[in-house]
Amino acid sequence: MLRSKLLTAHFETLRRISKRLINDAQFKPPLGRLSVCESDQVVSLDYGNRLMHFPLVWLRDNCQCSQCFDPPTYSRIINWYNFDVHPKLQSIVWNDHVRKIFIKWEDNHESVFDLKWLEERDFSPKNQEQHLTRNYRPVRKPWSKENFFSIFHSFDYNDVVSTNEGLKNWLESLSVYGVAKITNAPKDEGVCRRVANRVGFIKKTHFGEEFIVKHKPGTTNRAYLSSELQLHTDLPYYEHKPGVNLLHCLEQSMSQGGKNLLIDAVYISNMMKEMYPQHYKLLKTVPVDWTEFGREDDETFHSIYRAPVFVVDDKDELIRVNHSTPQRGSHFTVPLGLVKPWYEAFDVFVKLMKAQAVEFKTQSGDILTFDNVRLVHGRNAYDDTESNVRYIVGAYLDWDLIFSRLRVLKLHSMKQ
Repeated sequence: MLRSKLLTAHFETLRRISKRLINDAQFKPPLGRLSVCESDQVVSLDYGNRLMHFPLVWLRDNCQCSQCFDPPTYSRIINWYNFDVHPKLQSIVWNDHVRKIFIKWEDNHESVFDLKWLEERDFSPKNQEQHLTRNYRPVRKPWSKENFFSIFHSFDYNDVVSTNEGLKNWLESLSVYGVAKITNAPKDEGVCRRVANRVGFIKKTHFGEEFIVKHKPGTTNRAYLSSELQLHTDLPYYEHKPGVNLLHCLEQSMSQGGKNLLIDAVYISNMMKEMYPQHYKLLKTVPVDWTEFGREDDETFHSIYRAPVFVVDDKDELIRVNHSTPQRGSHFTVPLGLVKPWYEAFDVFVKLMKAQAVEFKTQSGDILTFDNVRLVHGRNAYDDTESNVRYIVGAYLDWDLIFSRLRVLKLHSMKQ
């Protein structure tokens, strides 16, 4: 009798719990809410106190079904010849349980979008900025002469060539500040190639892959002389000029000269934008003929590229600086009235750079690495004798390879 009463009470308790669970499920508000603005053709998803917006045409273009997207190649395979840029919906449903949006289009095609995938691609300015910073390119931080040595970081050669963490740390610093130093490299002419191979491969130019920077009488390249090397960027006469310089010091001159000079053109352009807006405008709009007629290893070349001193993007941010007095051609194919104002603007630019130039001297075993698209560099004159030699081996890398490698290293680091 007692057992029967206990079982009855137990089942009654289970019944009340089940009824409460059913009621909770029935009245629990959905986690996600969908709305569609027909006039703007935009779908809005409110999930977890986050309101996200997705254009219908973008959703149709990015359908993840096997007819539209190929996962092994991570490629869109949608047939754009038949694509309608004004897609219409039959139905659109959000499912809280699986956290997906289900769409049936007017042509009966069906698309499914996962919440996580959508969150990563939300069109909010904040999310887009995070994506660009995390996946596109690190945010550059300008520096001045006064704070240079606080951002000029050093990385051990063995860490860079032997560990992914060391390689990632060097590339991140180089990307953000445009300059970094690798130390404790062996006295070996193949060092630059080994470092470059950790990233991708050396960029070949008229001067070959690796190049020797030491006193070379009779050369057509002023970098091979021991006299002063004026402030410049390398190869401004290339449309796709090298992105990064690697300069490995095997021997350093014991004379007072031979110091490296570096300037951050992002800092200079920002200064001119604020203090000399008219001069800045001329330097970013007036094209200059950058030219080189030379000879290297019995090969003659004649390169010309036309571009302003400051090349900027759609946000008026510097993406490339061009400067080299020896390689600035005598042909100046601009309206006559722009010539004098341009020279006045250029004079301000050069004087600002001279005032902001940082001086330091690398030592044997150092590899100076810097952004040739962003930084302007030079070198003091030095004494060169048989007993006092400055011996540098150089090579170039492209930023496309660096950014690709950095993304892969970051992804690898996140998975660990």
